[in-house]
Amino acid sequence: MKLSPSAVANARAQAKPYKLADGRGLYLLVQPTGARWWRFDYTRPTTGKRNTLSLGTFPEVPLRKARERAQAARDAVADGADPGESRAQEKAARASTFGALAAEWLTKQRAKLAEVTQRKAVWLLSLASDLDPLPVTAVTAPRVLDVLRKIEATGAHETARRVRQRIGQVLRYAIATGRAESDPTAALRGALAPVVATSRAAITDPREVGELLRALDAYTGQETTRAALRLAPLLFVRPGELRAMEWDELDLDAGLWRIPAPRMKMREAHVVPLAPQAVAILRELEPLTGRGRFVFPSLRTADRPMSENTVNGALRRLGYDKATMTGHGFRALASTRLNELGWPPDVVERQLAHAERNAVRAAYNRACFMEERTRMMAAWADYLDGLRAGAVVVAFRKAGR
Repeated sequence: MKLSPSAVANARAQAKPYKLADGRGLYLLVQPTGARWWRFDYTRPTTGKRNTLSLGTFPEVPLRKARERAQAARDAVADGADPGESRAQEKAARASTFGALAAEWLTKQRAKLAEVTQRKAVWLLSLASDLDPLPVTAVTAPRVLDVLRKIEATGAHETARRVRQRIGQVLRYAIATGRAESDPTAALRGALAPVVATSRAAITDPREVGELLRALDAYTGQETTRAALRLAPLLFVRPGELRAMEWDELDLDAGLWRIPAPRMKMREAHVVPLAPQAVAILRELEPLTGRGRFVFPSLRTADRPMSENTVNGALRRLGYDKATMTGHGFRALASTRLNELGWPPDVVERQLAHAERNAVRAAYNRACFMEERTRMMAAWADYLDGLRAGAVVVAFRKAGR
């Protein structure tokens, strides 16, 4: 006796799984959890063995649709095909499309990439969505170039270059996992319009830095934003690291900020020595936000840090446009002045948490320069105080040592 729609809808869970047959191999399997699965039993034409095919769950798949799927499977068997084998082949083909491999690669990278880098990688690969349905073996240099030309046509030459890099990373992952044999992006070097490198906007002239520091002190907006503005030149960390600062990461008595590896761009824990001036700003802020997780919480919810646009927006309100100064520009400011004022480049680079570009040095250089960096950060804070007061300070390294 065939099932009725009401019999399917009214099927209730029991202590053990049970079947409600519709006939000719189709039945509803009712689980103790209440889940209702459509199943179809058939004989494989090549081996003569019985096999079971899943046809979906109720109510997502109603009785009518389940019967249609079962009939399609019967027709395939009658033609000598194995619907179970065909489904497995289709699944394998879908798993080997560029889109599936890109998603798989992104999942693998989640433990390695900082959150902001992960989000950017997702966005960059979304710009190559024309490649998603293609089998990875069908992703050729001309097809990749076609995707990149569309991006270039919008004037985003740097974005096109970065998309090519991400596509190449996915394809090399496909090679490593045995699902592709070549990376066609390697053939595209020189095919894209050259990218004209531009430095991030930053103020580095000492007199202008003094004016900037006085403007930051005079900011009249939210107190948390003012504190972030005043700390930015003292700490010169990446904007995302500053805005996500957590109270548990700070040891104000010792004058240290320990940033855990997951929050760092290079996925390595980083320690920032806090000069007395930085500690003073944080102690002023502690009564306002010290009971929560974030030093600079969002105005909307304490569960998130301030927006990534907050510091840049405050700079705009102070009259500094994006071509003059940005939140990231405080790093360039510090790097430029510290190097010009005689501090060892290795110490400066370590404080900036930059990756070592030389592979040999990266393998052997494990120096943290903590003592030197502590002296440098204290001297740097004093140097900024001098510029804020209007002095033209030429050198401070010897005084700091």
